[in-house]
Amino acid sequence: MTRSHRTLPPLNALRAFEASGRRLNFRAAGEELGVTQGAVAQQVRALKDQLGLKLFQRLARGLALTHQGTRYLADVTRALDTLAEATGRLLDRPETVTISVTPTAATKLLIPRLAEFHAALPDIDLRTVATEALADFDRDQVDIAVRLTRPPFPAKLQAQLLFRQELVAVASPHLVKGLVLPLSGEELRKLPLLHDSHDHWPVFLGSREKLPGAAFNHTTLALDAALAGQGVALVCRAFVAADLKAERLVQVTDATATIGPDYFLVRKRSPSPRKAVDAVWDWCAARLSPPSDEAP
Repeated sequence: MTRSHRTLPPLNALRAFEASGRRLNFRAAGEELGVTQGAVAQQVRALKDQLGLKLFQRLARGLALTHQGTRYLADVTRALDTLAEATGRLLDRPETVTISVTPTAATKLLIPRLAEFHAALPDIDLRTVATEALADFDRDQVDIAVRLTRPPFPAKLQAQLLFRQELVAVASPHLVKGLVLPLSGEELRKLPLLHDSHDHWPVFLGSREKLPGAAFNHTTLALDAALAGQGVALVCRAFVAADLKAERLVQVTDATATIGPDYFLVRKRSPSPRKAVDAVWDWCAARLSPPSDEAP
């Protein structure tokens, strides 16, 4: 059997010695530790026998530390304080809440607000999982999800509408420089169209034919291409509200289309929900929804 590289007395014996050394009384030490006076004396006696050193002298009233006991008490107190501080730091660590979001919602809604989130909820560590796949709350250990979905929802789930899909056509100001906005449908067709995996262009333009243009498997990539001046992207207004406000993108036509499904906040119902999850849920409901004057 491999022996430990540390030869240490039992922790209970060290605690009994430290309390007795501070209080200089076995009875007072026992009251502090919640054990009997005899139990403390027995632990201290066992420690003395293991070390082969006398730690206390008995007086008519109470105890006195020996010279070796005084030195040992200082070291043991320091060690126990270190253990207490380490345990306190461990128990005081922020609680983790896991949220599953689509990549576009993560990039355009959540990540730009992370500083605001940490300021509002400093005691919570937010773990973000960006995926298009539907979350299994138990298997994936997800607390909250932001998903493009539609009711009805199973009884075991709680859902709250964040925003509806209002599609807008957007482009870099450099791409449409010199053109008179808003563009007509015919003028829009002459510009390079950027397609994502949802590809709502045929519905938006009332076309049954396949429309040309670069295609991307994520809306975020189509938006990056639009920001780079590569074409016109068709996206949910909530994802480009900040870019439109900052004039990094412009809406190139007045035409919009509100389609389903919608973006919902979803979580598993629980008879005893965690306070941290409740706090993140309330924050998401308030901050990931567009302001009332921007809501479709």
